[in-house]
Order: sequence, then structure tokens, then C-alpha cells
Amino acid sequence: MRPPILVSAVLVALLAATGFFGLRYWQERQAVILAIEHDRQVLETLDRLRTIIIDLDGERRGYLLTLDPSYLKAYGVSDENVRRESQGLQALVASDPLQSLRAAHMALIISAKLREIDEMVKTAAGASGLAALAMIRAMDDIRTQIDLMADHERYLLVDRERHADALDQRRTWLITTAVIVIAAFAAMAFALARLEATRRRKATEENIQLYSDIEERDRKIRRLFDSNIIGIIIWEIEGQIFEANDAFLRIVGYDREDLAAGRLDRTGLTPPEWHDVDARNVASLRAHGIMNPSEKEYFRKDGTRIPVMIGGAMFGEHSNQGVGFVLDLTGLKRAEAEARENERRYREAMMELAHANRVSTLGQLTASIAHEISQPIAAAVTNAQAGLDWLGAQPSNLKQVQQTLDYIISDGMRASEVIDRIRGLIKNAPPKRESVQINRAVLEVTALTRGEVLKNRVAMRTRLEDGLPPVQVDRVQLQQVLLNLIINAIEAMRGAAEGSRELLITTARDGSGSIVVSLRDTGPGLDPTKVDRLFEPLYTTKPEGMGMGLAICRSIVEAHGGRLWATANEPRGAIFQFTLPLEPVETIPSGHASLASAGSHLPRS
Repeated sequence: MRPPILVSAVLVALLAATGFFGLRYWQERQAVILAIEHDRQVLETLDRLRTIIIDLDGERRGYLLTLDPSYLKAYGVSDENVRRESQGLQALVASDPLQSLRAAHMALIISAKLREIDEMVKTAAGASGLAALAMIRAMDDIRTQIDLMADHERYLLVDRERHADALDQRRTWLITTAVIVIAAFAAMAFALARLEATRRRKATEENIQLYSDIEERDRKIRRLFDSNIIGIIIWEIEGQIFEANDAFLRIVGYDREDLAAGRLDRTGLTPPEWHDVDARNVASLRAHGIMNPSEKEYFRKDGTRIPVMIGGAMFGEHSNQGVGFVLDLTGLKRAEAEARENERRYREAMMELAHANRVSTLGQLTASIAHEISQPIAAAVTNAQAGLDWLGAQPSNLKQVQQTLDYIISDGMRASEVIDRIRGLIKNAPPKRESVQINRAVLEVTALTRGEVLKNRVAMRTRLEDGLPPVQVDRVQLQQVLLNLIINAIEAMRGAAEGSRELLITTARDGSGSIVVSLRDTGPGLDPTKVDRLFEPLYTTKPEGMGMGLAICRSIVEAHGGRLWATANEPRGAIFQFTLPLEPVETIPSGHASLASAGSHLPRS
């Protein structure tokens, strides 16, 4: 809008200037017209005075030359006319100092000359000729004065007429300028009118579109309101509900009569323990105009409770009314309860499956377990026999007997520990987190699998990093992971040539604050296209396999906050690695609590 304003300001300034100069022109023009009229009156007066003087001169001179009374008019008439015109001339030229002086001087001359001529007329009988000549000379002086004044007035008249012509030219310029300014004003007014018309038309179109949009929005809101997909309520911020759709009425079990009677109120519908939540929601509405969706409960008309999710917004900044959207969560809560029950059942099934997997694996290690148990028992029997021999000696060697008994106790404890470890693996006990030395857990499992290793002629080595801190894990579950991975590696190397069957178990600490356990075998390796499926439930590469071992291992590791993955070993074989965090993961339930999500974690590389 600035350019039109600037143009309008310029045009107004030009119009003001034109008006000012026009006023100046009109004033000067009036002054010139008056001056010209004055000059013409002066000239007319001088002409009349000259005519009167000429008549007076003719009358008196004819009389003086002829002494004929017929030349004379009534006495004093001509003189009076001369005096009257002389006085009128003085009045006309009073504003001009020079002409005023001349007029006064001429009036004195005329007065004096008239007296002289009157005297001549009275004494004309004795000197008529000489008197006539004297009178002629006197009249010549008067005519000369009249001619001087007339010339001066004509000069002034010519100058004023020239000024009038200049004013006429200025008038033409002023008229042209005024016409141009008026035309510019008209054009500007027309342009502004068109702009205003365009603006109004556009505003009208926008208003029509706005009204159309509002009507369309109202129709959409009304369709949403009447669709009864979710509950919709119109309320005052203090809590009174004065409009609601059928969906909301079905949720709370009220009817239209209750709504019309004003029985629906937020405070009355909300259980006492949810009043604090309502207060926070009202504060949010007052501060921001919106209420983020949140869960709460409503009392139904029959007194039962129903879980809902509610959100809302105010109609405007200064309004105390708003709209609320209410969603019935009964079905969702029921589905969540069913999901939790299914998860519990699935977790129990997975625990039973994990237990079966351990029992099955231990069944494969019968020979190794028998060897681990028989070795300390045989040693205890041997030591007992030696003790008897020392007792039977003469004299008895009690010191050797005591040492032998210590050996027997040590062998018995070793056998007991093996049996306890086996019982722990077989027992279907609830998971329990404890502080476990990872290296010791590795050695305990390798001890149980020593017989299987020897039977399959596998060279098993360990490279365990010293000084590793303990980890918070379930010992049985950790041993199950190690046991599964060792047995899988042994079975994978059965087809390899003897002398190339090697299994290396290492432990180390990585830079992320976790302990890494690696098992490297020299078996046939992994199919790169199927590596991602190794940990899927029910997927197996062994004809007699169930396809659950690696899936269970991964779920156990992830339940402890770690990660299990497989890669190729160079030049052949496979590497299975898993990590265990040094800090316990408090947010993840211990043990098999996450086994229920094993399927959701898989497949994964």
C-alpha cells in the first residue's frame, strides 16, 4: 500500500501548489483588472478635461477676438465643469504620488488661469486681441500638463495590459497543470477504486471460501460426531457436560434424558483416585488450550468402572468450553491381559523346552558325565584302600592315614560338585541371578564335555583372559548356552578329518564394558545365505535337530542384555560369539523372562 499512498501524497501536494498559485493568479488578475480600469478612468477623465478645456478655449477666444456674446455660454458653467473634473482627477490619481502631484499642480494652474481668463473677458473691450493670445498661451500650458499625465497613464496602462497578458499565459499554464493533476487524481482514484474493488472481490471470494470451508468442516465434525466411532463430548472447563454423542453415552451407560437433566459431570464420572490427573489436564487446558491423550477411568451409571483414553482442546483462547474425545479401552485392556497370559504360558513353555533341551544335551554327555563322576569315586576307593594299608602296617602310619583321608574327602567333594552341577542343569528351577566368574563357568562346562571331546577326537583349547570381573547372570542358563555351543561345534566337526578338529574357547573384555566369549571351530563353516536363519525357532541343519537350541541361546543372552551372533572362521569353520554386560540390566527380567519374546527377536544376524 505504500506506492499508492506516496503517489496520492505527491498529487495532493501538486494540487495544493496549483491551488496556491491559482489563488495568487486570481488576486494578481483582479489587481491588474482594477489597475487597468483605473488607468482607463484616469484617461477618460483627462480626455473629458481636455475636451472641456478645448471648448472653454474656443468659447473665450472667439469672444475675445470678436466680442460676440454668442460665443459665451452661461457664466461659470464651463469653469465649474473644469473644477469638477480636476477634482475627480485628483481623486483618481491619489494613490500615484507623481500623478497626484501633477494633478494638484494642474488644478492650481487651471484655477489661476480661469481667474485670469475671467479677468480678460471682463476687460476684453480694450485688448481683445492681446487677451486672446494670452489666453491661448495659458490654455497651451494646461493642455501640456494634461498630455503629460495622459502619456504617463497610457504607459502604465500598456505595462498593466502586458502584465495581464502574462497572467493570461500563467492562467493557461495553471489550467493545464490543474487538468493534468485532476486527470492524475482521476486516474489514481480509478486505480484505487479498481484495487479496492479487486481487494473486496478477493475478500468476498475468501470469505465465501472461508464460509464454505467452515461449513465443510462443520459437516465433517458433525459426521464425526454422528458417526459414533469414538465418544465425543462438549463440556465446560469446570466439568459440566452439555453435549455428547451416542458413542459416549454407550460408554458411560447414560441416556439423553440424563444428559438433558445435567447429570453428566466430569467430577461425578471420575473416580476419586483420578482427580489429580483431571486437575493436571484442566491446568494444561487453561495454559495451552489442549489436553494430551491420557488414560483414566469413568464410573458407569451402574457403578462399574470402565477404562478410557481421553484427550481434548478448548474452542478458543478466551472460551471456557471445549471438545473431548473419549475412547473405550475395555477391549484393549482385555487384549493386553490375554497377551500377558499368553506370554506367561509361552514363557513357561519355553522354560520347559529349555529344560528339555538341557536334559537332552546332558543325555548326549552321559559318557563324559560318567567319566567325571567315576574318576573322583575311583580315586576315593584307591585312597581308602591305601588308608587301610597304612592302618594295617606295624606300627600304623597315622600321618599317612590322615593325608589319605584328606584325599578321600577332596575326591568326594569333587564328585559332589559334579553331581550338583548336573542336578542344577537337569532341575527345572526358577531363574536366579548371581555373581559368576565367567572363566570358572567356562571351565565347568568344558569339564562336563571332556568325554564328548575325547570321543570325537577334538582338540579343545581355552584362552581365558585373567582378571575378568564377575557378571550378574543365571549360572544354569549361562552354562546351557556354553553347553549348546560346544556340542554344536563338536557335531559340526565330526565330518572333518582327524587332526583338523580344533575348538578354541576365549574370553576377553571389549571396549564397550562387556565380556566377549568366542567359540571357534574348524568344521565345514556356514552358508552365507542362511546365516541369518540360524537363530530362527524350528530352523535346523541337522536331520535329528529340533531347531530350538540356538534360538534358546540367543533369547537367554539377550535376556541378560547381551548379543549372540555367528560369523565365518578363516580359513574354515565358524565363530559363535556372545557378549555379557558387566553392569546388570535391571529393566530386563532375569532368566527366561524374555524367552517368550524369542520369536520376536528373530531372525537376526
